[in-house]
Parts: sequence; structure tokens; C-alpha cells
Amino acid sequence: MAVQVVMRITFLLLLTTYELAEAAAPIAKPNCSDSCGDIYIPYPFGKTTECYLNYWFKIVCNETGGSLKAFLPSIGMEVLEIHLTDPYNNYYFWNDPGLIRLNVPIISSNCKSLSSGNIGGVDISGSPFYFSSYRDKFISVGCDNLALMTSIDPMVVVGCKSNCTDKSMIEDIKLKNCLGRKCCITTIPSGIQVLNASFRSIKEENKVSEECKYAFLADDKWLSSEDITYKVQSLEYVPVVLEWTASEFITVDSDELRRRNSEGYPTLYETKYYYCLKGYQGNPYLPTGCQDINECENKTLNKCPNKSDCVNTQGSYNCNKPKSPVKMAIIVICSSLGALFLFTIIWCLYRMIKKRNKIKLKKKFFKKNGGLLLQQQLSSNDNNVQNTKLFNSKELKNATNHFNKNRILGKGGQSTVYKGMLADGRIVAIKKCNTVDKGNIEKFINEIIILSQINHRNVVKLLGWCLETEVPLLVYEFIPNGTLFQYIHEENEEFPLLTWDMRLRIATEVAGALSYLHSVASLPIYHRDIKSSNILLDDKYRVKVADFGTSRSVAIDQSHVTTLVYGTFGYLDPEYFQTSQFTEKSDVYSFGVVLVELLTGKKPVFLTRSQEDLSLSTYFIHSVKENRLFDILDTQVRKDGNKHEVMAIANLAQRCLHLYGKKRPTMTEIMMELEGVQKISPAQPNFEELDYVRNEEMGPWNDISILSSSSLEIGEPSSSFVLPLLSHID
Repeated sequence: MAVQVVMRITFLLLLTTYELAEAAAPIAKPNCSDSCGDIYIPYPFGKTTECYLNYWFKIVCNETGGSLKAFLPSIGMEVLEIHLTDPYNNYYFWNDPGLIRLNVPIISSNCKSLSSGNIGGVDISGSPFYFSSYRDKFISVGCDNLALMTSIDPMVVVGCKSNCTDKSMIEDIKLKNCLGRKCCITTIPSGIQVLNASFRSIKEENKVSEECKYAFLADDKWLSSEDITYKVQSLEYVPVVLEWTASEFITVDSDELRRRNSEGYPTLYETKYYYCLKGYQGNPYLPTGCQDINECENKTLNKCPNKSDCVNTQGSYNCNKPKSPVKMAIIVICSSLGALFLFTIIWCLYRMIKKRNKIKLKKKFFKKNGGLLLQQQLSSNDNNVQNTKLFNSKELKNATNHFNKNRILGKGGQSTVYKGMLADGRIVAIKKCNTVDKGNIEKFINEIIILSQINHRNVVKLLGWCLETEVPLLVYEFIPNGTLFQYIHEENEEFPLLTWDMRLRIATEVAGALSYLHSVASLPIYHRDIKSSNILLDDKYRVKVADFGTSRSVAIDQSHVTTLVYGTFGYLDPEYFQTSQFTEKSDVYSFGVVLVELLTGKKPVFLTRSQEDLSLSTYFIHSVKENRLFDILDTQVRKDGNKHEVMAIANLAQRCLHLYGKKRPTMTEIMMELEGVQKISPAQPNFEELDYVRNEEMGPWNDISILSSSSLEIGEPSSSFVLPLLSHID
């Protein structure tokens, strides 16, 4: 047993290169085990039914003595190795048969017989296995012995004789030096499957010798192992090599063999065995066939003087000639210049394609954001487009530090306003649409068209726009002091108290702007969203009316526009709400609410003590009818307001809030009255000495349903001048 272990270790060391190469390619069927201990099991051999070709190739893997051993039950022998080709041929002789190395018992012994005898033999007839004629040798051990090996099919008689100088028992023998003294060796022919052996004595006096005589087949690689001494008497088995073929069970045509990088070689047994072509490894019996060997990665196969000069090819490899330093330098320089040139071309193409895509994207955004509609509208109107500028997206991004949230002036559901600084140092307000939908885009385009027709000192000035971004952008002059809503309703250090003179002047300037829109503009313009949050104050607290997204131009002979109801609750004209017809008197009603805000300091909608929403206009009208006007005035108005002026403004607001639009004054009349109030400076009597504002007929307020929070979607007015609170569809 110890001798066998030593032999296996030696053999594994000799075949390390082969085994590494063989293991690199699949040798077993998919999902099949390809080993038993340290023994590789290539197809057609296998351990389970689906893994081997037929019963002859079945391998049984058993654990014996703490290690796994493989057995071939079809012929009842232990398996030592299985190879698709002979590993000792160093990959240069590829037309070798498949080999299997087995432990075979010694064939015959005549230890106790006085005459020649025949104790046993080996019969593997009918199997795909044959004793290897070029790997196996017939050996006889004994003195003055003639050993004969016989086989019936084919008819074979092979023998050898050994001589001895004395009659002592055979002691330790180095089989490598077996040259006829005490032992003899001879070759065997091909195609043998049945083996018998017999002994004959050369000398008559040796017939009665009781010396043990042995005859057996053995692998000549085992016989040639150097520095290993075997005691023949102690051996029960010796390694024998069998050739095998599966061609009688597997038929592969020539086209399939070429696809598998393999060939078939005819044998003397009227069969073929398959093998991988030179430069390939794998299993020719599997559909995956043989794969190319990368000789450059194997130091044994790579014969190039400089291993790094090796270039692998299909089935072989080439050794490149070493290049001179000058040539290498030229190659490196040329390669570098070529790579640089190629990189430059690729970079230029990339920039060109990126620029083209950017232009296409800008055109796409321009069209999506209503640019074509804007061009059509502007070309058909006599306006001041020449005074506005078409900004590019990069310029506005830089102006707002990429729309940094710290630059936000105001924010609403439809748009956000950013503070920006242009390249020339001008401070501007940039309005960016929050979402891209048809309604928002139409508002933006409408605001551009409307503002391009307006040139008035009390209307916010449109400086330009940008439609080449994902959402449209509008650029306005920057109004630094916030909205009127903030000064009335958000009193703090940032927003100081409005004096009565400031309130009166603001009302007069708003009326002047609306009078201009209604009567002086080339086409009458209805603002449609007058409220304190859309009235801006500049650095000198002068009025700038803003947010023309829902404004409409009307023909000179047209008295109204019919739309779905849009507006902010508290400012909405009840008549417009009922008829869906917006007239210039609808703006008058909204202006009247702003006047009441200036007088009372209250929001257009506020909570009563009963936690119910109450509109400021309703509250104001009922207070006037109940002679409680001065009870609802703002503290600042009561403190420094001229009594006659306050009464006049309250009377004007009352008329503006009339339920019937035809009974409301026009904005021109309102502007003239406000200017007249500013010029009058009578003596200022005490509030207690004044009569209350006369109660003019305001219409059937008690008979009509006053607007409530259920009539429209309600929201707090934004601190931004561009954010109407109610969505609408025109």
C-alpha cells in the first residue's frame, strides 16, 4: 500500500502541467462530477447514469482507508488514472488513444508447483478496452524460467526467459535493470483483450525447484521509475494501462469533428478514437469539443526566448521578434500622436454633436413653451417688442446662481420669482414656471403679449423672456419694496406703516394704471386679477401693477370677454361670477376691494368670531349701512387721515362695490376723483362732528347670495406679485 501511495505522488508531480491544462477545459458533462478524489473522470466515463455513456464506462467512487478510490465495475478493477490522450507525449503526438490505468493482479504464480502451471488470467473481451501494446510490458520474475503469455483472439504467444547463477530465492530486484538475469521483459502485440500465462523450466534440475515464479503485465512507466526498489513477492497488484475507444458507441461526422477542433483516428480494432487537434485541449466526445490552449500563459509550452514576446493564435502561438529601442520609441511616439489626434477628433465630434443636440433641445423647448404662438401674436400686433430682449438660458442661470433657493423672492403654485443680477449689473426679477402645462404656458405667453403693448410708469416693465429652457422664464425690472399686501397686513420693521397720504397716493397711481389699460392702450386691456398682492412698491413707494398672466385684450367695440370664472376669492366681481362675462367694471370691483383694504387694514377674506369666512366687501357694505364706518377704519387711517378725504374714499369704494357693474364708476372717473381728493385741503373737523357716509342704494345685497368659501377655491394671497391663487381654464 505504501508503495502505491509513493507511486501516485511521483506520477502526479510528473503530470502537473498536463493536469492543469486538462482541468482548464470541461471534460465531463454539464452538472456531472469530473473527479473521484485526485482522479479526473472525463466523459464518456461518469459516476451516475446521466453522466456516463454506458455500463462499460461506469465509475464507482468508494471511500476506502480514509481516501476515495475509483473502480471500474464492468471489469472489476481499481482505477488509477483516466486520460483522453497519453500525457507523456508532451502534446506533440496527438493521435494517441484514450488510456485508463488500472491496478491488475499478477497473472500467474508457480510458488508451490513442481511442474509448469496456469493459475489465473485476465479476460476483458467484449469491452471497449485493450491492453496497450506501447505502454504495457510482459514481465517474468524467477530463475531459469521460461514464461509464456497466450491469447486466443487474436492468436498470440509471447514469452521471455531469465537465467540465474545460483538457486537462491529472488531477493530485492530493481526492475529497471531487468535484463534477463532473475527476470525478463518483452513487448506485447496490439489488440489483446484475453491474457493467460504459463511457466516452463529451462534446466532439468530446476523442475523440482520450489522457487516462486511470477508472470504479469505492467506499465513500463511504472517499471522505469528510478530509485524505487520493489519486492516482487509483496505485490498483489501492478499498474496496467488499457487503451479505450467509444467510437462504436458515439458516431461523429467529419463536419462535427471540425467544429469540435478534433479528429478521428482509425485503430487496428476496426474502430476510431477521437482526439483534440494540436494546440487544443478539452474532450472531443462532448459537444463543447476542444478549446484553444493559450501557450503564452504556460511557461512549459511557451518556447519563445522572451516569454513576453509570445502571441497566442488558434491552435498555436507566435514569437514576435524583439524590437530595437529606436523602433520602440518611434512606435510609442506615433501611437501617442495617433491617440492624441483620434482623441481630438472624437472630442470635436462630441462637442459638435452636443451643440447640435443642445440646439435641437432649445428648439423643442421653444416650440413646447409656445414660442411659435408668441411669434405669431407679436407679428400681428403693434407693440413694443423692440424694447424687450430674448435672453438665453445660460445668462439667466448665471444671474440666479443656477436658480439658488436663497434667491427666491416669492413662490406660488404656478411659478416662482427669483432675484437675479445680469452681466451688466442690473438687478432683475426672473419668473420661472413651476410646471409645464398648457394653461401655465398660455399665461406666460399672454403676459408677454400684454406687457409688450404697455408703456406706463405704474405698470411693471417686462425686460425680456427665455423660452428655450424646459419651462418658460420671464425677466422683469426688480421692484425692491415688496407688495402692498405686505405693508397692509404684515406690519413689521421690514414693512413700515403706511401713512394716509401714502395710501391715497398708492390708490391714485393704481387707478391711473388701470385707467390707462382700459382707455389709453391701443387695445383695451382687462387685468382680471387686481389685488393688493399684485401691486408692487418701488424704492420710492411708487406703484407698479404686476401679474398680467390672465389679462385680456379686447376690441374697441367689445364690452366684455366671456371666460370660465377665474380670480381670487374676496376680489371677484359677483356679477362676473354669475354671468362668466368679465367687463372693465369687474376690474373696478376688485379695485374697490383694494380701497377697502387701504381703509380698514383687513384682509379681503377674514374669520369672524363665529369662525365663519366673511368677505371684506360684504363686511364693509354692511358696516356702512349700519353707520359704523369709522369703527372699522385702520388705526393709522384714524390717526392721521383727513376726515373729508376718508369719507370721500369710503364713498368711492362703496360705489366701486356696487352689485351692478353699470352703476360702478369707470377707472378714469375713479382716477379723476382720487386726484381731486388729493388737491382738496379743507379744515379737518373731528370724526364726532361728521355725518356718516351717505347710504346710497347698493342693490339687493340681502336678496343675493354673497360669495363664500364654498363658491371658489380659496387661498391666502401670496407675498409674490406673480402668484394668483386660483387655477383657471380660459
